[in-house]
Amino acid sequence: MPTTATQEQRIRNAWAGRISGCMLGKPVELLSMLEGYAVLTNYLTITNALPLRDYVPLDASVERVNDFRSCCRGLMTRSEPDDDIHYSVLALTLLEQHGRQLTTEDVARVWLNNLPAAATFTAEREAYRTLLNKGHDWFSFGHAPGFDLAECADNAYNNWIGAQIRADVYGWVCPGDPKLAAELVTRDAQLSHREDGIFGAVMVAATGAAIPTASTLRDAVETGLRFIPKDSAAAAAVALGIAQAGNPQGYEQIHKTYTDLSPVHTVNNLALVIWSLLTWPDDFSAAIGEVVCAGWDTNCNGATVGGLWGLQGKPIPVEWTAPWQGRVGLNLAGLSEVTLEDLISRTLRVIDTL
Repeated sequence: MPTTATQEQRIRNAWAGRISGCMLGKPVELLSMLEGYAVLTNYLTITNALPLRDYVPLDASVERVNDFRSCCRGLMTRSEPDDDIHYSVLALTLLEQHGRQLTTEDVARVWLNNLPAAATFTAEREAYRTLLNKGHDWFSFGHAPGFDLAECADNAYNNWIGAQIRADVYGWVCPGDPKLAAELVTRDAQLSHREDGIFGAVMVAATGAAIPTASTLRDAVETGLRFIPKDSAAAAAVALGIAQAGNPQGYEQIHKTYTDLSPVHTVNNLALVIWSLLTWPDDFSAAIGEVVCAGWDTNCNGATVGGLWGLQGKPIPVEWTAPWQGRVGLNLAGLSEVTLEDLISRTLRVIDTL
């Protein structure tokens, strides 16, 4: 892994990698999650998309893909709104406003002020519901007798992938300081998640913070691993990903290990992220292509692998960035689109002031 990349190169490629990976997995996300790995593989096979080294082709007869046709090969003009990118932009906003003093309460307020409820899912939606039902007096008037913000994480999805997809930017802005990245992302994650739901987020953020000063991606991953409990399911998932690194069929063992988990659980998807990142550290197209082909939460995993891979500072091939033209679509209050250049410059300013 090169160590000569500038901070600007790393941040540019992290954003470009995250957005490209997300757009790659987005058209087949519901196909993968709701119909399963075999249906995903069949779609990619019949559309002659394998090996997956470009955006997904459209077969308009498949409704679950046709619903996301604007993210398909040859039909994309921008990156379309997606919660993976929403949370990255919100994390950036939170860091701009609060820096190191960021609190979980700050996260809750930014959600209510900027994040439409319809743009939330699973643990985030349940946390949002709790904020509205029990915390409205607290946010409006500064008090709500009997309300504890920790109640928001008391939900059935608090070990699912939501906090892990919110983690990236906290690592990006802490180059060489994984401890700070872990602290910041925990304050965000604990609004809606607990235990492995938080540990997955910490693993992603701490690894991202370690990449700029690590000699290899493997070293960065092992640094990230030090910030989560050794006996956690998340740590076991990372260990499995490491064990399968270098094996292009490593996803098969990961699938066998996690047959009973939701396709949007944290730990199974975390194992895929680590496996793909470490198997193709020098090939961006293969890294995001293979993690999407491996199924489960395709756009989340494509985004996380793409962002972490980009932090190395290695160029993202232009065929991935050209289709969305530096345009980043959003569904946030007051924001329907931003530019890649704006996200890069804002992130660099946060690094300088954090």
